[in-house]
Amino acid sequence: MRVLMMSTPVPTHFTPLVSLAWALRAAGHEVMVASQPDAMGAIASAGLNAVSIGDWYHVNDILIAGLPEGKRPLEVRPRPVPEVVSGYGHLWMTHARYMVGQYLDFARSFRPDLIVSDPLEYSSLLVGGVLGVPVVQQRWGVDMISGPARREVRPKFGPLCERLGLPELPDPTLLLDPCPPSLQAPDADPGRPMRFVPFNGNGALPSWLQASPATDRPRVVVSLGSQTLALSGVPLMRGILRAFEAFPGVEAVATVDEAFRAEIGPVAPNVRMVDPVPLHLLLDGCAAVVHHGGAGTTMTACAFGSPQLVLPQVADQFAHGDRVTATGAGIAFDDAESQNDPGLLAVELSRLLSEPDFTKATRVLADEIREMPTPAEVVTDLTRLVRYPDAPSRR
Repeated sequence: MRVLMMSTPVPTHFTPLVSLAWALRAAGHEVMVASQPDAMGAIASAGLNAVSIGDWYHVNDILIAGLPEGKRPLEVRPRPVPEVVSGYGHLWMTHARYMVGQYLDFARSFRPDLIVSDPLEYSSLLVGGVLGVPVVQQRWGVDMISGPARREVRPKFGPLCERLGLPELPDPTLLLDPCPPSLQAPDADPGRPMRFVPFNGNGALPSWLQASPATDRPRVVVSLGSQTLALSGVPLMRGILRAFEAFPGVEAVATVDEAFRAEIGPVAPNVRMVDPVPLHLLLDGCAAVVHHGGAGTTMTACAFGSPQLVLPQVADQFAHGDRVTATGAGIAFDDAESQNDPGLLAVELSRLLSEPDFTKATRVLADEIREMPTPAEVVTDLTRLVRYPDAPSRR
């Protein structure tokens, strides 16, 4: 089976698909990933073959456009209302309009039997519809966006679909859902469960962790992902690390690129700033995680049974914070004023570290994840979607 994976040009949109790509390869299927240059590094890190189509997209430039200097998005644009959330599809509709012709050209030469994509890559649905190929989309985690967004943009795809010979923007043939059921948004479209297997990029086990894999002190990991610091999030990180001054008996490990450390300034003796490292290497036995609500970070923390303090900044990060709170697995602050208060963060960190109910709740989520079908099991189902030689000819 020849599988074409398509990802919107954001590295963290692609990485949740890696475990399925590996499972497809392990089962003997050919996998080719198509995206823009923005995602090529993440794809290479996963050890997968790729084709770069089109120019750089620079999504961070889009996110920071119009922001006053030194202000992160949440300080200027408060949490979006549901009507705005459904409108997130407009950005990726525009992307699909520009990219679908180039994707079609490549797909006609590659001749895939199956297309797999993230839930906002609308080009996958158009290419699959034109070529008569089933399209499987995989969620990243808590999903309050993809279904409403697709329904919002469908009418606006009308003229393009008419030119392509399609009646409308198709729905995916199958929607895969790696989110544990009790964490998933209650009104999310139904999906086929698939176990979340953490992949947070490639990298070596840090030497300091090799030398001291365990510690007598509780360890808290602070990770704001690959975008937050670049989007004027340094003051937020500085405030979070200040909160650990109240916990001299706790070891804080913060993933911070070297470029931002001088601006962050001195930190308490119990804070270790380290280069970005695959998150799953840090979380075994971790007492808590402080993060921005990204899908990969949230889901990885759930898989390891780590209580979470979630400080969302944009998009679906708020949904992850909401659901972590709703399940009792952590605490979330969705306004800049609360997030910018080190004293308040210290109070909530104290709760996470001292109240056992948070750990109990997140271990329930970890158990749910382990009980879900593995990507290898799901691959068997995907092969049943494919029509082989006697299938109708593809245009």
